[in-house]
Amino acid sequence: GDKVPSALELMGFEVVELGKSDIYAEKLKQFDAIVVGVRAYNVNDWLNEKHSILMAYVNEGGNMVVQYNTNSFAGPLAKMKIGPKPFAISRGRITEEDAAVKFIDPNHPLLNFPNKITQDDGKGWIQERGMYFADGFSNDYKAVLSMHDQGEEDLLGSLIVRNEGKGRFIYTGLCFFRELPAGVPGAYRLFANLVSNPNRKLNDSK
Repeated sequence: GDKVPSALELMGFEVVELGKSDIYAEKLKQFDAIVVGVRAYNVNDWLNEKHSILMAYVNEGGNMVVQYNTNSFAGPLAKMKIGPKPFAISRGRITEEDAAVKFIDPNHPLLNFPNKITQDDGKGWIQERGMYFADGFSNDYKAVLSMHDQGEEDLLGSLIVRNEGKGRFIYTGLCFFRELPAGVPGAYRLFANLVSNPNRKLNDSK
């Protein structure tokens, strides 16, 4: 039921789906970005075996985007390796689809390349903003957005990023898997920024 690959194709990206046998250095270096589907680490134990290869891809200039996983398997006590530095996956979520979104650093590349993200891009989202946000990442990662449901405190883990070597690792709990099939413009614009490798100026805005 994952329609994110189709949404990427609609944006003009060439999409190649990868399985266990495809995760090796020589093959990965051809890709501008690697996008990991929702719950992938929950259902594919072999991803743990591929951690060093994926991190080498990032370190050498790749762009890796991991969508949400549940903390039933990928929580603080799990042995699963996801990013270049440890972080926990909480049960934090934003259930109000119109919850205000704050830009912690408006100048961050994820909010500016290739699209300039504004408050308008948070409009029209459906059902919720996101779930299973990152937690416990301290200064190893940079939080890009903060948001909260009414009467609750800000959550910072909806979108975190770490520059590692020449590349970039991103974890997001934002529910792109719902917003992209629904045709939400701001979700498309933001997801395009996540997958656009800043090292490869193939997607410069006109």
